[in-house]
Amino acid sequence: MLKKLSVRNFAVISLVEFEPKAGLNVFTGETGAGKSVAISALSFALGARGSASLIKDGADKLEVRAEFDASGLPHALLQKYAAGEKTLVFTRTLDRKGKSKAFINGRAVPAAALAELGKELVDFHGQHEHQSLLRADVQLRLLDTFAGLTRDADKTARAYRAWKDAQACLEAAQMSEQEKERLLDLYAFQLKEIETVNPKEGEDLELEQKLPQMKHAGRLVELAGEAYDDLYGREDSAVTLLGRAARLARDMAELDENASAVADALANAEILLSDAAADLNAYQSGLNADPQTLDEMLTRHEKLKRLKLKYGPEISDVLNKAAELKAQTDNLQNSQLHEEELRRAEQKARAELDALCEELHAKRSAAAQKLAKRLEKEITPLGFEGLRFEIAVEMDAENPGPAGADTVEFLFSPNPGQAPRPLALAASGGELSRVMLGLKTVLAGEVPVMVFDEVDSGVGGRTAALVGQKLHAVAQGRQVLCVTHLASVAACADAFFHIEKQTDGKTTDVTLSPLEGDAVTAEIARMLGAASEQDQTALRHAREMLQRAHAK
Repeated sequence: MLKKLSVRNFAVISLVEFEPKAGLNVFTGETGAGKSVAISALSFALGARGSASLIKDGADKLEVRAEFDASGLPHALLQKYAAGEKTLVFTRTLDRKGKSKAFINGRAVPAAALAELGKELVDFHGQHEHQSLLRADVQLRLLDTFAGLTRDADKTARAYRAWKDAQACLEAAQMSEQEKERLLDLYAFQLKEIETVNPKEGEDLELEQKLPQMKHAGRLVELAGEAYDDLYGREDSAVTLLGRAARLARDMAELDENASAVADALANAEILLSDAAADLNAYQSGLNADPQTLDEMLTRHEKLKRLKLKYGPEISDVLNKAAELKAQTDNLQNSQLHEEELRRAEQKARAELDALCEELHAKRSAAAQKLAKRLEKEITPLGFEGLRFEIAVEMDAENPGPAGADTVEFLFSPNPGQAPRPLALAASGGELSRVMLGLKTVLAGEVPVMVFDEVDSGVGGRTAALVGQKLHAVAQGRQVLCVTHLASVAACADAFFHIEKQTDGKTTDVTLSPLEGDAVTAEIARMLGAASEQDQTALRHAREMLQRAHAK
């Protein structure tokens, strides 16, 4: 679970720190107070894209730090990033130049590492994410996730690429010699450009860490030398003087045991100071002030930067591009093979793809019925009667794609006697929100933290209370963070946090405060539309709402 989140200079936030609890944590505040900003900051800490526009006005950089209890994460994944097994600390910064740095337990890593670990820790439901549920590709991905078909889908995608490569070879055999030579020249130029530099994974991060020390090596050597002389290098150095004082104190202690504490303290200080002097000497010896080495590092860094700009944005993308260029070159060079042989290879690749598409279709069809039943079970208590949910899986065998040959469509009927229709035609905004809540509940699996940003959008009245109860039930055994504007949802929380925007006319800032006791009642009353803080009717209604929510 999330133990602590610290956000600095992110959007309108100067500094916010909070420690959510297990169970349902709700975040409330006036519209526009910045409730979603903290959620966006957590997403950024877990690898989401960011831009310099996120940095608070007047600040040079932003920083988000998220600390997790990671005891439930797979051991192999933790080992991959040399992370501790009890606590994971994600730190991510972004400066005005758009340069982002990422760290796991203080160790520099690519942003992709944050995302890989983050998806095992947190499942996000964005403020408008339920609208994506209307897209066919999202519905297909959700079905595959539920059915555990990710590997099957990846295998089919590889088979699709192999078929497309075989098609490319066949087409290359029929390509004009002039066009073929033009492409070979282009691929050779690009591949040479990459291979001449010969980039290594993570090399750019290592250079970025070393360059600041190299640039200031001369001054650092000078400062370290002066500091060492002050500590150890002169007759009146600190170590010499402290050693003399320590000897005098020991003589005092022999005469008076009351001086023993002073003698021990000076003896310890002498040891620490000697160690510090040794460390300074070692640090100075390890500094490299060679201008040629610095020039070589700067040149190398600039070459890597140019490659990333052209083929990136990351070194891994550059390396993937090199592999792609080699494959494309091989395809063209091998196009001199007999056309009939290439045609047979293309037909074989297509047959293998078709077989995988058939297998994937059968598994998706079986999983679709199970998912539809699970969704009906999860969604029906959220204010539906006579709900019907179906998932249609249709196969177009003639036109396979990277995801196979299937088209998946979620069909929905909220009312008895009404045939299920596509979600886009049958569901209102509030109904979509509840469908997505049901989906998230089904698909979250063992992910320990779930985040809902206004999942209650479009609902009200008794339905809102049902959504609150559902969120509270989902939070049993895990941690749920929920941004809400509805009192009946907030009343179901185990922990309350109030977000408030403050301005002096020149600057704007956001504060986040935990609420307990009467402060919770007052906040629920405000959400109910209390005329003032002393509105007794609203306060009484708020107390009743809290009692009902926690009596269930």
